[in-house]
Amino acid sequence: MSKILFVMTGVDHWTLADGTEHPTGFWAEEAVAPYEAFTAAGHQVVVATPGGVVPTVDRGSLAPEANGGQEGADRIASGLAAFAELRTPIRLEDADPGDYAAVFYPGGHGPMEDLAVDAASGRLLIDTLASGTPLGVVCHGPAALLAAEQDGVNAFVGYRVAAFTNAEETQAGFADKAKWLLQTRLEEAGLDVRAGEPWAPNVIVDRNLVTGQNPASSAPLAAELLKKLA
Repeated sequence: MSKILFVMTGVDHWTLADGTEHPTGFWAEEAVAPYEAFTAAGHQVVVATPGGVVPTVDRGSLAPEANGGQEGADRIASGLAAFAELRTPIRLEDADPGDYAAVFYPGGHGPMEDLAVDAASGRLLIDTLASGTPLGVVCHGPAALLAAEQDGVNAFVGYRVAAFTNAEETQAGFADKAKWLLQTRLEEAGLDVRAGEPWAPNVIVDRNLVTGQNPASSAPLAAELLKKLA
């Protein structure tokens, strides 16, 4: 049984431009759908967070309106309860990508707060990319790619990626409140963001990097990542 590393945000808030803290964390569907796909395929999941803190779920991601209704919300809540590894994370600083068959970063606004500037995560991403190990990143998770710099150059320059778009951030009501926008910052770093329709699945595969635009992209991204492990 091979192991897949889930690198997750360790914060419970996102600091907005006016200094207020918006409650957040990881987005439930973006963790649950891939977890279920990977474990069903026989893989073991290990969760890592900065400092080894237990990750916080964004409460908004558990609401019926975020899951297509109450039935969907119940299914996600059940999947979250079954995700026991969330409660026993290792320290991200101690994670060795060489120990894993793949690395995966779910989103939520949390990564905008911590993983975007986390040096340990940046080193792990650089090493994972260089090794050819399959790397999956979804929604706001690509904020972590911003920390993958060597000598002032991002390791993902020129890579085609999907990420939560400025249009989606606008529709979510945060574009005018955020300190910075993910799509804009990724493009400024030299990444080629391929934006799809808001809220529709959009998965981009470029070499060993598999990225997804939004929560709806989580399950399709997991399927693409599993193809690289077959």
